[in-house]
Amino acid sequence: MSDPVLSLKGIEKIYNRGKEAEIAVLRGVDLDLARGEIVALVAPSGAGKSTLLHIAGLLDTADAGQVSIGGEVMTGLGDRRRTIARRRDVGFVYQFHHLLPEFSALENIVLPQLADGAARSEANARAQELLTHVGVGPRAGHRPSAMSGGEQQRVAFCRALANRPRLLLADEPTGNLDPETSDQVFATLLGLVRDTGLSALIATHNLELAARMDRVLRLEHGRLVPG
Repeated sequence: MSDPVLSLKGIEKIYNRGKEAEIAVLRGVDLDLARGEIVALVAPSGAGKSTLLHIAGLLDTADAGQVSIGGEVMTGLGDRRRTIARRRDVGFVYQFHHLLPEFSALENIVLPQLADGAARSEANARAQELLTHVGVGPRAGHRPSAMSGGEQQRVAFCRALANRPRLLLADEPTGNLDPETSDQVFATLLGLVRDTGLSALIATHNLELAARMDRVLRLEHGRLVPG
């Protein structure tokens, strides 16, 4: 069996509030995410979903435990190596699109590719291909302010996949949209992930959306349990 794309072993995270108060948000989280698998992460607000995603995506460090991506142990790596791994191996999608307002949809997808050393012509072609794939190709030259919320989030999906990561982490990716748009945009995200063979860990409050994924995990009292 090949190595899981994402492996979390014994992840713990404790926040200190005041001189004596400690809050254990994660209490020994274990997770193996297989290649091509889409897993829903369900938990109430404040339970630690975002913290877990940030640790998995190397944006934060755990107080204990080990993070591996593609079979490579990431725990203990220096900042430069972690930055490279984030840029090449991990794609992020958030509840709000966080697109750069002064750039067009196409440019928002081109920029992370240029940062990773891609030629502009290749980056432009990749960006246009992704935008077309999610149905907003004709909007490539528009800035975010001229696009609907659903269109902006589709662009954010494309940006997350621009550098062909092996892992997608999404934190309430449709939570800022109305129910009808949310359903449409989520279907786009699932199709994009399936078509590219990505592995994905997607945090959501929406149990109907969670049920459309391969597996549902619930974060309870700092540990993952089957949903």
